[in-house]
Amino acid sequence: MALYALGDLHLSFQADKPMDGFGSIWKHHEAKIEKYVNRRVKPEDTLVLTGDHSWGRKLSECREDLAFIEALPGRKILLRGNHDYFWDAKKTERLNELYQGRLFFLQNNYAVYRDYALVGTKGYTFEGPFYLDRRGRVIGWDQERERQARKLVEREMGRLRESFRKAEEAGFRKFILFLHYPPTSILEETSPFTEIAEEYGVSAVVYSHCHGESRFGDSIRGKIRGIRYVLVSGDYLNFCPERILE
Repeated sequence: MALYALGDLHLSFQADKPMDGFGSIWKHHEAKIEKYVNRRVKPEDTLVLTGDHSWGRKLSECREDLAFIEALPGRKILLRGNHDYFWDAKKTERLNELYQGRLFFLQNNYAVYRDYALVGTKGYTFEGPFYLDRRGRVIGWDQERERQARKLVEREMGRLRESFRKAEEAGFRKFILFLHYPPTSILEETSPFTEIAEEYGVSAVVYSHCHGESRFGDSIRGKIRGIRYVLVSGDYLNFCPERILE
């Protein structure tokens, strides 16, 4: 039994949103997902998908995408991404009722893997715009957008604390934290998300959202202050799931 993660599937079986324009790695990426997930993930394993599952804007427009995910091997746990418009955070319980025994939607709750609680939320990082000088150095940024970003971070932190609270009440003391957005922005070494990870002593923080070679280094990776930070964006991994735990 193993725990895997992969993000940003960006499926569009019902939506006219091909991903080929984002680089050759995205050509026939659905076939790559099916191939590599089936190669690595066994029926007894758990696969966490860290957001941006479907381009469908309503649940009725992404049923085929979710059916594709459902047909993949293992237990599938889904996190909410910034493009998952079909998923109203307030209606997560309803999604879990609809897909009970097939898919689990991780939001304001937790999932169990061995003696770990899997907690997560979409997260948020401020991505600019940054104002640069002629040498490409950051000399300022849009303060109004930054204020809005801070509000979104506070909202996501509240949701994350609710997940930790429920897991702790159930007796869990070991955690893996999943985010869609990276835990820090380009200009940050720490953030509220890294701070809460350290507060609860999580073993790993797993995230996606960063696309293209120029963006893979936007946030922290590797072991930092005892926590492993893992990027699992689909194109970063060539759509092959990353093993998080055995």
